[in-house]
Amino acid sequence: MKKNPTLKDLARELNLSVSTVSRALQNHPAISKRTIERTLELAQKMGYFPDAVAKSLKKKSSRTIGVIVPEIRHFFFSSAIDGIEDVTYKEGYTIMVAKSNEDLEREVLNTEGLISNRVAGVIASISQATTRGLHFKRIIARDIPLVFFDRILEDMEVAKVLSNDFDSAYKTVTHLIEAGYRRIAHLAGPEHLNISQKRLGGYRQALKDHGMEVDPNLIICCHLSEESGARGARNLLAQSPPTDAICCINDPVAVGVYQELRQAGLNIPNDVGVTGFSNNPITSMLSPTMTTVDQHGYKLGQTAARILLEEINNQRPVTTDQTIFIDGELIVRQSTQPQNINT
Repeated sequence: MKKNPTLKDLARELNLSVSTVSRALQNHPAISKRTIERTLELAQKMGYFPDAVAKSLKKKSSRTIGVIVPEIRHFFFSSAIDGIEDVTYKEGYTIMVAKSNEDLEREVLNTEGLISNRVAGVIASISQATTRGLHFKRIIARDIPLVFFDRILEDMEVAKVLSNDFDSAYKTVTHLIEAGYRRIAHLAGPEHLNISQKRLGGYRQALKDHGMEVDPNLIICCHLSEESGARGARNLLAQSPPTDAICCINDPVAVGVYQELRQAGLNIPNDVGVTGFSNNPITSMLSPTMTTVDQHGYKLGQTAARILLEEINNQRPVTTDQTIFIDGELIVRQSTQPQNINT
């Protein structure tokens, strides 16, 4: 017996044609129930698995969805992947996850690998180093449907699924103002990222609408990591007068801020209030617990997957330039509830 039995092996054992065996494995209505049962039973006994590579060569695509994310350890992206997988699995697809590690060159290799594997479609969130989309345009040039989520390239005419970042940031800063904070800083992300621009826009607008000055010295662009959050906090604490609240681009940056404030001997939230963005589970375990925004990553992933499957099944144009927004939810916790702040 071969280690990897083929359709020919099954057909020979069953005394059937290869085409009949192939259709029986696909539960084709033209094949009798008894033949289907015999075929499936033998396939299981012999350890037969369909040759996905051969199928993809024949059909020029596979039953695999490619997913590209900046990282997996970030709760937002892992929950989005869960949402993607749950939707695609029900439709008979598997997913192939590739992470860029926030590196453009690695992201390019990810796209090339997915094209080579003849994926049926791609769902992607760009790295913080990505400023151009030639590698993603190659995907479209191969007639492979592409959907962006969360971090996107604005100039590409494909479907996009986003958190309502402007509104969520606006609500966060409004909450800080209502809690009594007056010198509110923002640790923003890389300037070219859409999430950075929208969250910064919400921060600015909330201050303006409440009659407060937008101080450029209180806006610091940083990478999306704990280390960058700590550096940003150090810069803010060196200013005079110091900030009394820090609104962070994401939860990892806010965690870095926590670490720096503790080293400086400052109390959260009485000396400095802190907010994150993503609702990573760690935010509810910190002391004090962290105010953040739930982006509903699982729902974003589900929505992106449904749109992609519609494109694969020709239910919508592949180049649909449509943007769908998912509202975030402000989760108020202890890090922004001061006991003795001066208003």
